[in-house]
Amino acid sequence: MVPSQSRQPRAKGEAARQRILDAAVEIAGERGYDGTSISLISDRSGLPASSIYWQFRDKDDLIASVIERSFEHWIEVLREPLPDTEALSAEEFFRFMMRRTRDVLGHSGDLMRLGLTLILERRPEELTARTKFIEARRATTVRLHDFYRFTFAGLGSEDLDWLVTMTMSLTEGAFISHELGEIDFPATMDRVADAVVGEARRLGRAAELAAAAGVGEGT
Repeated sequence: MVPSQSRQPRAKGEAARQRILDAAVEIAGERGYDGTSISLISDRSGLPASSIYWQFRDKDDLIASVIERSFEHWIEVLREPLPDTEALSAEEFFRFMMRRTRDVLGHSGDLMRLGLTLILERRPEELTARTKFIEARRATTVRLHDFYRFTFAGLGSEDLDWLVTMTMSLTEGAFISHELGEIDFPATMDRVADAVVGEARRLGRAAELAAAAGVGEGT
């Protein structure tokens, strides 16, 4: 009986925490970091400010937790079991994973808006939330590099780094253009996949030519 009773407050506390995070990500996506306040989060979540401060030190700590939770959710979705993809070539599998990533990003608009806004800001005192988003972005580039090492086997680390940079830049640019109403995000992300595959092929041909030239010089 005692363990059951002790679990109830923890469960209620976790439920309250999730309500606060849900409200915070909505408001931050709508208003940005500076436009987000504990008062607004309190109104949206239906919980008093005292409950918010019980869970989080301040707004910066709360927004950092929003980013961390959203990134963890994104990783969990990408780790979900895949359908039968064994018959796909490496490039086909890459396109499949790009579509999956595209769909996840399409449901992470609030996080992307907030993160890209934070990443462009420069303040005398670094925000924990900004640091958290930069860390999440770096972790994404590492995961992408590992994925490209498998997908574009034969390319060197420098070429893979360039493909990762290209992918991140085009994806973030596409998201911004989509927010401005200029493009269709899913269709554009398919074109981004085309561009990355095309560049990978070009880099592969260049590497083969360089290797052949090296062999020719050595004979």
